[in-house]
Amino acid sequence: MSDAAGAIDGPADPVAAPSMATGVTRGDSPAWQGPTYYGRPALKEAPFNTWVVGGYVFLAGLAGSSAILAAIADAARPDEAEATVRRGRYLSLLAPTIGAGLLIYDLHTPQRFYNMFRVAKRTSPMSIGTWILSTFSVFAGLTAGLQFLADRVPRWRWTRGAARATSIPAAVSGAGMSTYTAALLAATSTPLWAAAPAALAARFGAASISSGAAALSLSEPAGPTRDALQKVAAAAMGCECLVGAVQSRAYRRTGVDEALQGGWGVVEKLGGTGLGVVVPLGLHFLSRQSDDSGHLTRLASVAALIGSLLLRVSFMQAGNVSARRPEISFRFAQPDNLPRSRAARRRTVRGQR
Repeated sequence: MSDAAGAIDGPADPVAAPSMATGVTRGDSPAWQGPTYYGRPALKEAPFNTWVVGGYVFLAGLAGSSAILAAIADAARPDEAEATVRRGRYLSLLAPTIGAGLLIYDLHTPQRFYNMFRVAKRTSPMSIGTWILSTFSVFAGLTAGLQFLADRVPRWRWTRGAARATSIPAAVSGAGMSTYTAALLAATSTPLWAAAPAALAARFGAASISSGAAALSLSEPAGPTRDALQKVAAAAMGCECLVGAVQSRAYRRTGVDEALQGGWGVVEKLGGTGLGVVVPLGLHFLSRQSDDSGHLTRLASVAALIGSLLLRVSFMQAGNVSARRPEISFRFAQPDNLPRSRAARRRTVRGQR
């Protein structure tokens, strides 16, 4: 902006001054005191419905992790965990059916969904995500279909072996389903989503595993399989707590943590972390200290599922907050927050030698 811009748009505003102020220290990063073009947002909010797409992200992680856990259970204890394997294979259909429907609904025009299959670009997170969803849908559908045949026609023994074979690529692509949505968000210019891409993917992945284990243990009777699912869920929740701490530190360092200090930040803390992690861990502990008939573990599973959904939705809404507030986006756009190229890293290493 120049002085002419101030003469046209009105008197110069201190916030819109073209000179770059040094800023004052706030936490680990300086508060932005430079130009913001009269306090107007520099970025646009996400064009999609955060509740609809957040629901898809939740179902994608739940379906992918269910396929992973079902494949592991089938390999580790095929006889004892037969019911768990069956539920996991059927739960993996949530993404290809309801999840895909949510995506098409948010796109408003079904042709947009079809057009995603016209190209395959390894540099496009959207294109990669489309083919991950497609691959997972094919193998998860085959596995669930073969499981259905095995249940209805027991004399066709080959269906069980075939289902076990197709469950492997379903589980591999399910790992992508659990994390690729974080890569899609991190590839945008929205500060909160782009500030810590690796931590966001790890947190989404941990939340997916915990929600998958919670969903599978909901109707699991007391026994070694339910105990194993509870241990998996507890381990995933512990990882989510650790990754959340790393994520918070990265947000303070890059100056985007203010986006989580409003209402949606409260939802992320109380819903995503409190209801999705702290409450289930506490209920699991109480269930082991008492003669619980399964009520506490079921309540813990329900809390984990709701918290996992709120985690996705709150992060999307808080990301929109970071896009609306120019002081956050301008602070994040400074060179010290931008990833350096590989060539720049090599030059730095050679210089240090």
